[in-house]
Amino acid sequence: MIWKADRVRTENNTTSFMPNPWTGKGNPYTREEVIERLHETLRNNESIIAAGAGTGISAKFIEKGGADLVIIYNSGRYRMSGHGSTCGLMSYGDANAIAMEIGEYEVLPVVKEIPVICGVHATDPRRRMWHWLLQVKEMGFSGVNNFPTHTLVDGHFGQTLEETGMSVKKEYEMIALARKMNLFTTVYVTSPEQAVEMAKAGADSIIAHSGTTIGGSIGVTDAVCTMDDAVKLTQDIIDAACTVRNDIIFLTHGGPICTPSDAAYVNERTDAVGFVGASSLERLAVEDSLTDLTAKFKKIPVARK
Repeated sequence: MIWKADRVRTENNTTSFMPNPWTGKGNPYTREEVIERLHETLRNNESIIAAGAGTGISAKFIEKGGADLVIIYNSGRYRMSGHGSTCGLMSYGDANAIAMEIGEYEVLPVVKEIPVICGVHATDPRRRMWHWLLQVKEMGFSGVNNFPTHTLVDGHFGQTLEETGMSVKKEYEMIALARKMNLFTTVYVTSPEQAVEMAKAGADSIIAHSGTTIGGSIGVTDAVCTMDDAVKLTQDIIDAACTVRNDIIFLTHGGPICTPSDAAYVNERTDAVGFVGASSLERLAVEDSLTDLTAKFKKIPVARK
């Protein structure tokens, strides 16, 4: 079988990549191809936008809107069922199987061109991670993201996870494996220390995670940092990762950053070059549009009999 990642020598002895042998374009992309696509976006003076998709219709119209990446999180299943995204961190289902199912049956069949990234629960002790990543690649995903992520868990419970074999170090190891397998990697971190470890592991893109997104019917209200806190955290994460490597693409996510103007505010004050939206794109768009449209239908006149 010829994989798109296979390298061939051209007549002038340069290296190129075999096209997708079945479709000639689209997923799966090689790591290098995803990176080149993102750099092309930046050369066009555009921000990189990645969007979470919990359903096929979300992915279809996220692509139509011009996103650069679609990311599949298990939390998307809960989010689009009307529940908080934090469900994705709880033991309500097999996180890896849910992300794979959404990708196989809903998102990958409808996305025509942009790279699709699979959320991987790296600390799942029941899976041989190298074997699972091979399945992710076989399915046609172009990269991976560390979600559900234990980088969000701190305090006593976070320490308990560290001491009982479900350490965030498993996520660093998963990213290093994915790098070896030529999968693009975009990762969540919540601290400069985590950013350093992800940079060492070879992450292509680091997402500064500022917490659960505010707004809408199920966003957080009090459990959130200020916008200035998000700016400082983002730049601290970027500065830390850059002590290891200078080829990383930095994006922002979460907390008070939930609108285009919010994302612009952070971009303008940091070295971040884009935004990752899940609830802020998929959930809030559905909540607002369905509410408004239903209200308009309720106002249509009734003909007299």
